[in-house]
Amino acid sequence: MNRHRTAASVLLAAGALLAGALTAATPSAAAEPPSSFRPGQTPGFWTAERMRQATPLDVTASPGGARTGSAPAAPPTRVAPTSPTAFPQPGGAWAGGGAVVRTSGRVFFTFQGRKASCSGDSVTSQNGSTVITAGHCVKYQGAWHTDWIFVPGYDNGNAPYGQWPAVKTLATDQWAASEDMNMDVGLAVVAPQNGRTLSQTVGAQGILFNGGYSKKMYSFGFPAAAPYDGTRLVYCAAGTGKDFLLTKDHSMPCNMTGGSSGGPWFQDFDESTGLGTQVSVNSFGYNFLPNTMFGPYFGNEAKAAYDKAQTS
Repeated sequence: MNRHRTAASVLLAAGALLAGALTAATPSAAAEPPSSFRPGQTPGFWTAERMRQATPLDVTASPGGARTGSAPAAPPTRVAPTSPTAFPQPGGAWAGGGAVVRTSGRVFFTFQGRKASCSGDSVTSQNGSTVITAGHCVKYQGAWHTDWIFVPGYDNGNAPYGQWPAVKTLATDQWAASEDMNMDVGLAVVAPQNGRTLSQTVGAQGILFNGGYSKKMYSFGFPAAAPYDGTRLVYCAAGTGKDFLLTKDHSMPCNMTGGSSGGPWFQDFDESTGLGTQVSVNSFGYNFLPNTMFGPYFGNEAKAAYDKAQTS
């Protein structure tokens, strides 16, 4: 999950210290537009031990500066998916199986010279190689993250479907320019593995833009801050609302912690197949409002970023 202080500093989860020190590569602004970045990769960098040690990237929000707004009036744009539990659920291990076990995974990267982690999801796309996550999981405090990989189906240091390095990371124009919390959406285009795309290997979830508010939704992620440890897929399920404080985000009762940032939110989720329609990502929580997760509204801005990614 992500907890964000508006345009301020990252708050790493209590008790979760960054292990080791690494030198972050300096991004080249001339090579890409401000809303995208080609992260450097070091083959073999993300060993099982380094993935276990990665610190969850955690942000919180407090009153004082996030921009608010109303839901866009544009018509819904839906992309269909590629191919028993409790409700509601405030946060528990997912035992239902299905496609979500493969399409969701952990994201690892270098942030300010330190190893860090988030969550992400494989979504249907033209290139078959698109991962969606939170904006601050690709860029934060003015810098694009490096050594960025996606590990679908992550299992306690193991990568059953391989490690998928990003050849390009992107965010909404608004996040890239000013880290606007309303637009905390990031994406990555990952390199094929063994001649196969990501979606050919693990499948891909559907995605919906301008779908409205107040739906029953499921949220997934790999929280790594206490009481969780990042070893397994966790989910929340509840009726959702709308942030009444600083943003136009969705809100959901959920106790996931740092590291779940960027994990998918689904409506129309089928527990028997593990397939759903993604409408948001885990973004942030208010430090004065525990056990509530917020996720950005997928409007025209998110669709524009998605279109850039899927055609890259």
